[in-house]
Amino acid sequence: MVDITHKNNTLRIATAQAIVKVGSEATIQAIQNGTVPKGDVFEMSRAAGLLAIKKTPDILPDCHPLPIEFGGIQYEIEGLEIKIFCTIKTIYKTGVEVEAMHGASVVALNIYDMLKPIDKQVEIWNIRLLEKKGGKSDYKAKGASISAAVIVCSDSISQGQKEDRAGKVIIANLESHGVEISEYSIIPDEVDQIQEKVKSHVKNQTHLIIFTGGTGLSPRDQTPEAILPLLERRIPGMEEAIRSYGQNRTNYSMLSRSVAGTIGDSLILALPGSTNGAKESMQAIFPAALHIFDIFKGARHS
Repeated sequence: MVDITHKNNTLRIATAQAIVKVGSEATIQAIQNGTVPKGDVFEMSRAAGLLAIKKTPDILPDCHPLPIEFGGIQYEIEGLEIKIFCTIKTIYKTGVEVEAMHGASVVALNIYDMLKPIDKQVEIWNIRLLEKKGGKSDYKAKGASISAAVIVCSDSISQGQKEDRAGKVIIANLESHGVEISEYSIIPDEVDQIQEKVKSHVKNQTHLIIFTGGTGLSPRDQTPEAILPLLERRIPGMEEAIRSYGQNRTNYSMLSRSVAGTIGDSLILALPGSTNGAKESMQAIFPAALHIFDIFKGARHS
């Protein structure tokens, strides 16, 4: 199965449709009057659909088992057509489109099975996804027109003793969202140099200023101390999201002192210097973090 361990839990909703077309008005009347020999067509088919939703990963080998927190089956009759709508909700790392389509399909199949003794012209068709919400598809903000500076804070890397990997991971994440990298540089763990980078990029109106390294608890970890006095507003939710995401992957995340805040219309982030720490921090808050630049322009939260 596809690796989804890097994803965040979000509300996921999907609605799928299937259509059953019967051969005569008499079949529709039998359904509505409850005279179909095999029983209540709609209620028995609803039960079959709910079972199918829950059993989707047992039938389709690449589907992830996930908690189904709502499953709803609705019907509409138009002429000789019975339209089936299957809506699924969950709060999880991956979507429920396949579960919704599986549920709609089995509802349609069960209707077919119950009607075949009285109607030899029943057809199933137009099984399709109508709508999905949740995950990346919800984030309309894109990185186009957003500039970013990535600054690595490390004595050993600046002295050529180690190779930078964390900064490159951050750049790769930003580029995947279309963000333009205006600067990539490496500096030692010095407060004055860190502050100078912040001031310079704020003056140049760089949208996103990301520091990696110096957020731990060693004597030379000074990035938060350098950045915090300069911030106009901190964003505790982003800091909490970074640590919460990391804590689910390693207990050492609680020792990180990542910082997020703004100066004017610039977002400043101080992220861990380890490769995994930087990667997971970016996964925790992007692409949602890019929405802040829409907020700066007056957009409302959808």
